[in-house]
Amino acid sequence: MQPLWLSDSPASAELWARLLAEHNTSGLWPLLLDAHDPGDAEFRPWGSGELFPERMTAPHAHNPAELLAQWWSTYAETNEDDDLLPPHERLAVTAPFGQAWPGPLVSDDLVTDAGEMAVAYAEVFADQHPQARLGLVAAAGGADALAATGWGGPVNYDNDTAKFSAVVRDWERRFGVRVVAVGFDTLHLSVAAPPTNTQGALRVAAEHFAFCPDSI
Repeated sequence: MQPLWLSDSPASAELWARLLAEHNTSGLWPLLLDAHDPGDAEFRPWGSGELFPERMTAPHAHNPAELLAQWWSTYAETNEDDDLLPPHERLAVTAPFGQAWPGPLVSDDLVTDAGEMAVAYAEVFADQHPQARLGLVAAAGGADALAATGWGGPVNYDNDTAKFSAVVRDWERRFGVRVVAVGFDTLHLSVAAPPTNTQGALRVAAEHFAFCPDSI
């Protein structure tokens, strides 16, 4: 059984928005999918069979707060034997928090409707990635769709995408996040309740670092 249905041609943001509106009745979450190389006829990984849903656990089996704290501890640790950075530069990466995990941010009220923000971002993404195709995944939401497809984007850090799905699920709840698009190793989210002050932005940056240190 294929983990997702993949269109043969590029998809429009309008089609994505219509399918998002139908998700509650269809049970299919729409994804705008980008390839590793736009000129690749196989459209990796989506059309090349490089998806491994059988390797994934269930997102709800993981505690997102514990995962973020664990990842932060691992990536913020100073280890002169293995680290490419000297200790003072490693601590600067995670300033102002240093090695102490600041904890997840409790967001403010939604700035706008999460669905409306997702549709607006889909228009931006489709305009910037005209080769993106449509994927449909049987999943309760976008975060679950990442594990359900067997997407291996975080493979350099962990083979179980469900752990990252668990965190994105929590971001859906706290920040009105919606999974709009996915690339070979990139994840594109809309955010309806972004931080509204510097301290909140720093806390979210800390979560981003724990989730994917490559992004900082």
